[in-house]
Amino acid sequence: MLRSSQPLTGPNRRRCREDEELLGTVLGQGQQRGFIIDTRSAQAAKQARMSGGGTEPKSSYPQWRRLHRPLERGRPLQESFIKLVEACNDPSITMDRWLSRLESSRWLSHVKAALSTSCLAAQCMDREEGSVLVHGAEGTDTTLLVTALAQLILDPSCRTLGGFQGLLEREWIEAGHPFHLRCARSAYSHARLKQEAPLFLLFLDCVWQLSRQFPFSLEFGERLLLTLFDNAYASAYGTFLCNNEKERCLCKVKESTHSLWAWLNQPGEKKKYLNPLYSPNTLVIWPSVEPQSIQLWQGLFFRWIRTSQYLDEAWAEIQRLAKST
Repeated sequence: MLRSSQPLTGPNRRRCREDEELLGTVLGQGQQRGFIIDTRSAQAAKQARMSGGGTEPKSSYPQWRRLHRPLERGRPLQESFIKLVEACNDPSITMDRWLSRLESSRWLSHVKAALSTSCLAAQCMDREEGSVLVHGAEGTDTTLLVTALAQLILDPSCRTLGGFQGLLEREWIEAGHPFHLRCARSAYSHARLKQEAPLFLLFLDCVWQLSRQFPFSLEFGERLLLTLFDNAYASAYGTFLCNNEKERCLCKVKESTHSLWAWLNQPGEKKKYLNPLYSPNTLVIWPSVEPQSIQLWQGLFFRWIRTSQYLDEAWAEIQRLAKST
């Protein structure tokens, strides 16, 4: 699996022989076809040519099949997040009104689309035995969403606590997801900045969907996902600071701050985030993406408006029983 930004073909359909040779080499001997998953619509990719971007021409990449699977990454996703949070915090809402506002927020549609596209990437690798290149425009938003989820689906090592931390470090932090721009304001802010978008939250929601459908296959539990969400927006650690590695180096983040991973991996803290039901699963986990299978992440979106006492007590009992068996 590879990831990149869009090719800079532009309106004159420029070619890059080095790119073409690179992708040709990736296929190697005996592999006839690769798959390019573009997280933009075909129309959006075409329009990007006018500003210097574009997508891979079939004539220059004859062994690669291009698949467009559009995923929202900017203001529409942020507005969806805001609408959902507003609906969740409305105490006077009726059942009909709640269902209507949940649907109109389109948040669960974004979750379904992200999981569907990630499953497509995983299927191209696992069932078609093909190489996969994922990109959108810059390659730092929906691209990372798809590659990270596809690895969780395919690779059992990414479902361990340590492997998941490595996945986040590799596919989100080192790959240059602009956390500072995307997570500058929460859904409670009245500001509407163009750069904001809860891509990382969408990823965490999709991971929660996987953990709910496969409760024994992930070594970590919901508490870790909630902690990661909190630290992406406001943190005492430097792990999610800045927009890319260059900025982190210039700001000397590693020298001046503490790592979230170092804190999470302390023995006393680590046990809080482990899933007591975990049983290593070496198989690929294929999530259901049917609408009936996608559920609202109540542990996050309702966490401020209802007590978690009984859920916490039930979870403590599960941990006790797991230790006694």
